This record gives sequence, structure tokens and C-alpha cells, in this order.
Amino acid sequence: MKLLLTAFDPFGGEPINPALEAVKLVPDQIGSAEIVKLKVPTVFRKSIAVVTEAIAKEQPDAVLCIGQAGGCFDLTLERVAINLDDARIQDNEGNQPIDLPIYENGAPAYFSTLPIKAMVHNIRSAGIPASVSNSAGTFVCNHLMYGVLHALAHNDPGIRGGFMHVPFIPSQVVNRADPTPCMSLETIAAGIEAAISAIAEHSSDIAAAEGKIH
Repeated sequence: MKLLLTAFDPFGGEPINPALEAVKLVPDQIGSAEIVKLKVPTVFRKSIAVVTEAIAKEQPDAVLCIGQAGGCFDLTLERVAINLDDARIQDNEGNQPIDLPIYENGAPAYFSTLPIKAMVHNIRSAGIPASVSNSAGTFVCNHLMYGVLHALAHNDPGIRGGFMHVPFIPSQVVNRADPTPCMSLETIAAGIEAAISAIAEHSSDIAAAEGKIH
């Protein structure tokens, strides 16, 4: 199996993006899975173009995109991406779309085609907190997840794809006024590795109660 593993560059004034730094620590081979890594600009439109070009070139069996979600306590596997850009801040090239569809005639949403519940189970089995998330936000993370799943649905339906958010690392929270959750890079990388192992092991997802009341 070949897996395309992507991560964003730093954004929002942060000097580092834990998603990118953790991906650098992930082995290039995990079991039977060959890992192809890709740095992605935190820029609307351009992020989708960079990843879809890599998909066309590499023809992976699966795509796992990683992004930072400051304030999260655990690794979160995103269930769904919605057809909406509503940026609270500017991206790295000054773009700030508000209340705009990603694709004018696109589907309202796309669900991850990765085995997200099996991935959560594998990450927890490695002693790392993880959960299923039902919102990838409305910034570039959701934008990329939607764009990748849209492209796969139309051009490469045999390729599975999805997105995972990771927390801040300790160096990002030491000067914050309020206590903010964080996780070490090594732990994040180990969680990504466990998630990839689950993708390789499961062609379909497991049945597990990972829903939320609100």
C-alpha cells in the first residue's frame, strides 16, 4: 500500500506547525505501507491544487491529511468536510473568504472514506488520546479535506482519503495566558503512525460508538 501523508506549513502567526513537524518524524515505511510525505501551503485553492497534483503523480491507495487544531486535547479524526469557506483569519497569502462555497456546484458535504473509528481505536491502543470529530472547521483544513474528497470522488473513487487534526505542542503554549492543552511531537507522530497502521489493516471501518450528543 502507498499512502500520501500531507501536512500544512505554519499559519496564524505560529512559528511552527506541529502537523508538519510530526509528519517529518513518521517513518517512510510502516508495515506494508509506503509513506510519501508532502508539505502543503496553508492557502485556499493552492492547498487543493498541491495535493491533487501529488495524487495524480503518486497514485496512492490512500491520502491522510494532517492539520493543527490549537485547543484540542487529543488527535481528532474528521468525519465530514462541508462545502463552505468562512475564514476567521487570513490564510498565508492574505485570503479570507467568508460564507462562500468551495465549489459552486459541489456536494453539500463529503464524508471521510478512511476507517476513522478503527484509526481512533488503534491510536488509543497505543496509549494516545483520540476521538472522532464531526466538524473540521471552515478554514483551510476543511477546505483541503473537502477538495481532496471531491477530487477523489470524481477522478479516483478507488483512493481513500481523510483528515486528522493534532493539538499544539508544548513550545506553542508556554506563553499563553490560559492553560492550553498540548501534546509532544513524538506522541503526535506515534499517533499518526498508529492511524496509518489502521488504514493499512482495515478496508472498511469497524462498528464502534464514537458519536456525540452535541
